[in-house]
Amino acid sequence: MKIAILGFGSVGKGLAKIIADKNLGIIITAIADSKSGIIDNKGLNVAKVLLAKKKTGLCGDTSITPQKIIETAEYDVLVEVTPTNAATGQPALDYIKAALSRGKNVVTSNKGPIALEFKSLQKMADENNCLLKYEATVCGAIPIIHALQHGLAGNKIKKIYGVFNGTCNYILTRMSDEKLTYKQALLEARELGYAESDPTYDIKGIDAAIKLVILANTVLGFDKTLDDVEITGIDNMSSDAIGLALEDGKTIRLIGEIDAERETLSVAPRILPKNHILVVKDTLNAVTARTDLAGDVTLIGKGAGSFETASAIISDLLYIKENHGGRN
Repeated sequence: MKIAILGFGSVGKGLAKIIADKNLGIIITAIADSKSGIIDNKGLNVAKVLLAKKKTGLCGDTSITPQKIIETAEYDVLVEVTPTNAATGQPALDYIKAALSRGKNVVTSNKGPIALEFKSLQKMADENNCLLKYEATVCGAIPIIHALQHGLAGNKIKKIYGVFNGTCNYILTRMSDEKLTYKQALLEARELGYAESDPTYDIKGIDAAIKLVILANTVLGFDKTLDDVEITGIDNMSSDAIGLALEDGKTIRLIGEIDAERETLSVAPRILPKNHILVVKDTLNAVTARTDLAGDVTLIGKGAGSFETASAIISDLLYIKENHGGRN
């Protein structure tokens, strides 16, 4: 199965390295970052591309654009892992549409297009007899979408709730365990690379909310937008609030929740017992699905990271390879 990769940051590079190291029956024929691209329809030498990227900051020729790769390269699956734009979904949205219109399968880790236009993208995929897969958009390495759509098939999902953002979880863990102030914990998260230089999406609960929208629309069939989510972040979290919770043997976590029966979505800090299943440490994610047959099912794992996100992308690629023959 041949794939083209758009986006060659930490996730794209991690994915390429894993595919080069493992015998998965996947050949990379094209790679592009925001400044350059490279195409070899027989298969790229990934080690050389990674070395070039490290030395020059470019993965290939500056004349080769993502659009050129979409339109001219040989590939069965377009892997779209460019940075997320939650407001417009661009340029990823146009990349995905262009590939689907060619009848090419698409795997993406990009939350923007899936949160904004899932139904129209899925319709386009269906009309062109190809697959659109997006496991990596929610909770990194945790196969939450596959579990909800396939593992719990036949169950009525009543509620989905949990820790969806590792940055916030790290900050709250450090505030609780080490008595750090919010500012101290945020600074530490930045120094360790867990928080961006502008952590607004994370700390204000927007990232968690986008993930709720994706789950609501793709798993539950709702038609929600970010405006439908009631959001309270942790940017006003005080040491006093954490201290009061600790005095009562409890702690605080940022919890995202979809109430499927009421069709409501919310993100807010919540007080939980310290031994609660959702009280996970550091950057872990933890999500519980409440169902009518299986009861409560909880998945815990790493919600971010280059190899962790690549793990979800590879699972989607192998699903396509095994169930759709890779080729159209």
